[in-house]
Amino acid sequence: MVKNIGKSGTLAAGAVVSVAAIAAFAFGPQAFSTSNAQAIAVEAPRGAPISFADLIEQVSPAVVSVNVVSEREIGGVGELEEFFERFRGAPGLEEFLERRREERGDEEPRTREARSLGSGFFISADGLIVTNNHVVQGATEIEVVLEDGRELEAELVGTDRQTDLAVLRVTEPGTFPHVEFSTEARLRKGDWVVALGNPFGLGGTATAGIVSAFGRELGPDSPYTDFLQIDASINRGNSGGPTFDLKGRVIGVNTAIFSPTGGSVGIGFAIPADLAIQVTEQLIENGRVSRGWLGVSIQDLTDDMAEAQGLSSSDGAIVAELVEGSPALKAGIRRGDIVVELNGAKIADATGLTRAVGSLLVGSENRFIVLRDGQRRTINVTVAERPDDPLSLPTSDDATQSLEGELADSSLGVSLAPLDDETRQSLGLKIDEPGVVIAELLSTSPLYDAGLRQGMAILEVNGQSVNSADAFENAVEAAKDAGREKVLIAVRAGTVTGFRTLDLAESE
Repeated sequence: MVKNIGKSGTLAAGAVVSVAAIAAFAFGPQAFSTSNAQAIAVEAPRGAPISFADLIEQVSPAVVSVNVVSEREIGGVGELEEFFERFRGAPGLEEFLERRREERGDEEPRTREARSLGSGFFISADGLIVTNNHVVQGATEIEVVLEDGRELEAELVGTDRQTDLAVLRVTEPGTFPHVEFSTEARLRKGDWVVALGNPFGLGGTATAGIVSAFGRELGPDSPYTDFLQIDASINRGNSGGPTFDLKGRVIGVNTAIFSPTGGSVGIGFAIPADLAIQVTEQLIENGRVSRGWLGVSIQDLTDDMAEAQGLSSSDGAIVAELVEGSPALKAGIRRGDIVVELNGAKIADATGLTRAVGSLLVGSENRFIVLRDGQRRTINVTVAERPDDPLSLPTSDDATQSLEGELADSSLGVSLAPLDDETRQSLGLKIDEPGVVIAELLSTSPLYDAGLRQGMAILEVNGQSVNSADAFENAVEAAKDAGREKVLIAVRAGTVTGFRTLDLAESE
């Protein structure tokens, strides 16, 4: 609306004008039309709270601080390993720690009393508490502090290192406010969550954020967990605390952060409620978790590995190694078999197979479909119970420095020697295991690009055992004659067997 526009085209004092009117006045009535233009407007999302106060007021009495006393090594390798944990994988670190282990020998380490803080929450009126395994690991004394300031002693009911969960029970009888896990909550990315806990010893702290992602994997140390990623601030001391939805239901257990500094950068991880329910129920009943076990070391089947085997899909997990006397070995599973189904359910990758086998009942017979020499085979396996320290997964970086040298035995830039008893023993192989050891390897070799290094042993090429340089080269030539551009090689690095893919195009 325009008031008092003078005949000369100037605006009278005190005039009130619209943007459209000014545009029309300056450029003509057609220059700026608002007949169909509307400003961007977003309706307030349903369920977005003005305050989290009511929610936090109701659930916070169930949340506790967990104070732990433990014994820790002073000045020994264990303390060094703990200090350097954040730098795991740094070049030369493992060699440094190994030298320290050798220097210490059988020397008895000194210990000191250490104190640490974490969080937890009551899940029953009679005093059962859920927290993280790493919060109470090695504890000699456990104390929980309630919201009202009471300090109560607690005892360990059970722990599970694989999922980083633990259950405690307060020793003092009473009726305690508690919360429940919920699998009914249909979480979506962007849903509000609230995390409660004891960060840096600041008990009774609450933070809010949203669900950022689902199904996060945090490496081989957590093979059974698909984590929730949340952006509610989580810091040291929050571990073991609950993550709530807006209805006060526990949808996760805070367990880890991703941070280059050690403090929160807005990326936190929680163990999902459905998994936490399964684990805590077993811990309460048995004090431990029983998982099915095949006794194999497995890897993801990559596109290159599938191509080397003449397969059109990379779905499945490839068997790299079998434990002597394991259920898999007894049932007839072999190194190089590709597991594609378990009891009728398709296997996408190594993680999927690990979790599927872990959920099997100990002593049950199960039907595995494997690919061997391009053919599907059915193998029935009676799974055993997973031991505390099973064979670890192979890694791609277990290698020594390569040595430049004169090309000796192979057009691939590698010098190979037959395995002898001493080498087999050092690599942890059976006394009659066939294979060849890499004596020299040029840095220009395609085998070097595939991750092989001097001192590693080559056990198989495309499923065929090799025990000489000629056998190795013949197997490679056979793959070329068959029109293959990739070759699958079973390699022993240290005491772990894994697969690498040789690109034949690089050897031309």
